[in-house]
Amino acid sequence: MIKTKGLRATNNEIMANILVVDDELGMRQFLTHLLQREGHVVRVAANGREALDLLREPPPDLIISDIRMPDMGGVDLLRAAREMLPDVEVIMMTAFANVDTAREAFLLGAYDFVQKPFDNDLLKETVTRALEKISLVKEKEALLEENKALIHGQRTRGKLGNIIGQSGRMDALFQMIETVSQVPSTVLVTGESGTGKELVARAIHDLSPRAEKPFVSVNCGAFTETLLESELFGYVKGSFTGANTNRKGLFEAANSGTIFLDEIGEMSPAMQVKLLRVLQEREFERLGGVETIKVNVRLIVATNKDLEEAIKRSQFREDLYYRLNVFTIFMPPLRERKPDILLLAEHFVEKFEREHGKSIKRISTPAIDMLTSYHWPGNVRELENVIERAVLICDSNVIHGHHLPPSLQTAEGSDTVTRLSLTSAMEAYERDLIQDALKTSRGNRAKAAKLLDSTERIIGYKVKKYGLRCERFRS
Repeated sequence: MIKTKGLRATNNEIMANILVVDDELGMRQFLTHLLQREGHVVRVAANGREALDLLREPPPDLIISDIRMPDMGGVDLLRAAREMLPDVEVIMMTAFANVDTAREAFLLGAYDFVQKPFDNDLLKETVTRALEKISLVKEKEALLEENKALIHGQRTRGKLGNIIGQSGRMDALFQMIETVSQVPSTVLVTGESGTGKELVARAIHDLSPRAEKPFVSVNCGAFTETLLESELFGYVKGSFTGANTNRKGLFEAANSGTIFLDEIGEMSPAMQVKLLRVLQEREFERLGGVETIKVNVRLIVATNKDLEEAIKRSQFREDLYYRLNVFTIFMPPLRERKPDILLLAEHFVEKFEREHGKSIKRISTPAIDMLTSYHWPGNVRELENVIERAVLICDSNVIHGHHLPPSLQTAEGSDTVTRLSLTSAMEAYERDLIQDALKTSRGNRAKAAKLLDSTERIIGYKVKKYGLRCERFRS
């Protein structure tokens, strides 16, 4: 069990700080004895006014209060306690049952209502249930904070799920993903092919309350209209040739989870009508069936097309577009996030050297220049393919320019022609020396400086200049 402030667990029993409020001395003494035997810390007050002074430090986890008391009654105390401590639970007691008073107490947030004289075991059970509720709420809050810390840590390292990037565009993207993941709204992800739109959909799902439920991905452009309908909604036996049994569709498979429809712009007008109904009514029929099936799914769609232009050409329904365009996320092309190119390239090197049993230490400076100068029409997918090819054909532990495709080595595929001048050659040599020293010293700049007969300040400057990442050398 996660430790929560104010509550502690012993032998699966929750111990708490309890405030007892009753104008009868005998009742205060009796409840103190009863609750202390259960291991709780108990404080007492003779009326609501006294109790207010005990609500601050330390704040109680639970209040057990009589309703009828002089000076300030239990209902007024309940109202004041809820304003000061929104999470505190309150059990009300009274010897005079009154429906209106009980109703008011419950409306103000009382956990339960106990009538005097009460059974001791019943009271203890009520206290236990109230404390279990408090513990669950605090545990949920702790988990949410832990999740936020993990997400922040991922973002700090330039990664969210499988999305990698440290540029300003990517930091803004990460914030948008975190925001929309916590609400059930439909999301439209736009961007060029190869930018990683499905990774955005998966990250939203993984950070959402539906994370433990299914994530189903469908490429709408990969199916004919009839096949797409049967894939999404399923079919009944005999609905077409070869339909020998009933089959559930992907919307049913994704129930309570998330369904991701990629290339939504390729969907036929007839299928757009059926999808619109699912969005509006959360229901559909299987192909060839009459039974209405209701589903609860989070819908995320993606397209590399301009849907507004498709609407003008009568290729996409305007009403469906506005249903889908609740929250739009744009995935920027790789050419607009150049600071992320080296980060992504190093990630893919690590991925493919493991997959193919290679040992690659680094990418040479000229090769890095080629990677960062290229305009990447195929975006991240093209970069991934380029790096996999380089890892496969690399005949040493360093990826050089000649390991990259010819298109990256010419002006046709690059923004500028990469020329290795005397200055760049010296810088490449210096970068290699520093990188090797950092690896030997496991990322310790002071030790690396000593190995190179330099100073930690100069090494720090060079690390920043060449974009070296010391953390990757640490064990």
